[in-house]
Amino acid sequence: MSILSALTGDDEIAALLSDAAQVDAMVRFEVALADASAEAGLIAAEAAAAVAGAAAGFEADWADLAEGMRRDGVVVPALVKQLRAHLPEEHRAALHQGATSQDAIDTALMLQLAKVLDVLEQRLAAVQSRLDALRDEHGARPLMAHTRMQAALPTTWSDKFRSWSEPLVRYQAALVAARRTLLVVQLGGPVGDRGSFAGRGDTIARLLSQKLDLGLASPWHATRDPVVAFGSLLALISGSLGKMGADIALLTQSEVAAVQIAGGGGSSAMAHKNNPVAAEVLVSLARFNAGLSGTLNQAMVHENERSGAAWTLEWMVLPQMAVTAGAGLRLALQLLDQLRFGTE
Repeated sequence: MSILSALTGDDEIAALLSDAAQVDAMVRFEVALADASAEAGLIAAEAAAAVAGAAAGFEADWADLAEGMRRDGVVVPALVKQLRAHLPEEHRAALHQGATSQDAIDTALMLQLAKVLDVLEQRLAAVQSRLDALRDEHGARPLMAHTRMQAALPTTWSDKFRSWSEPLVRYQAALVAARRTLLVVQLGGPVGDRGSFAGRGDTIARLLSQKLDLGLASPWHATRDPVVAFGSLLALISGSLGKMGADIALLTQSEVAAVQIAGGGGSSAMAHKNNPVAAEVLVSLARFNAGLSGTLNQAMVHENERSGAAWTLEWMVLPQMAVTAGAGLRLALQLLDQLRFGTE
């Protein structure tokens, strides 16, 4: 772990999007695909059972996977080759039959994001609950409003808390909706038309979605709007938390002192300092995810039936956006717990 990640990172979400988690999800896809293919009559039931048995004790050769990634631009060919080595010769062709690397990678991503959504929803609810509690306890306190960085008119803390909390309510609803539009299986075969499944592609996709507890969708190899929309939602979450951080940093200025932060950051040169570290980092994370959102939007330009360039861009950007949003929620809850009002 880098020193910076202690401040701006999120170990829990990073673990859900790690290489190990991805490989586990891809192996899970291959087992479910074999099971669904056997039920649909594409492969023998004995072959599906053999795939499940090979996967149960599978340990990846990470050096070989890295070499495969360098060579092929995707990890799936090397992973499938490793899995096939654990299968009896007569069942090896049944593994990954009809599928393409993108089917495994995209569906694995959905399995990973399902767990990420759980974390984000829980943290959003915790931040919202803390804001509600602060509003109940301190909402009636007077507060000078500021417009364009200048003192404006008296208001109350209740209005300030409302401005922070209302967007979070909308994001909670958006995350719930994302489960229906984003978390779907990918099964299209080499060119995204399911033509490689001997007329059984739609049936296999339906069975696959049931076995993996994902939504059913037509192949979306080259239509990436749900993924990009999810990234935009992550940037929105970070942005609203950044607004809260900016407000708190300004309100804790020595000249304003509308609120204090218990246990703020110290200085190597000025012992009296109580720096609003968490508030400042929320602003940084918001700006960082805003920039990444623009980069992720470029993955919408997906050439023909598959783009190696746009796809690789997603891999580079989306996990970082999820980690950044998660870090913001973690820091927001910490910051709200540090706030001290009046004579507290």
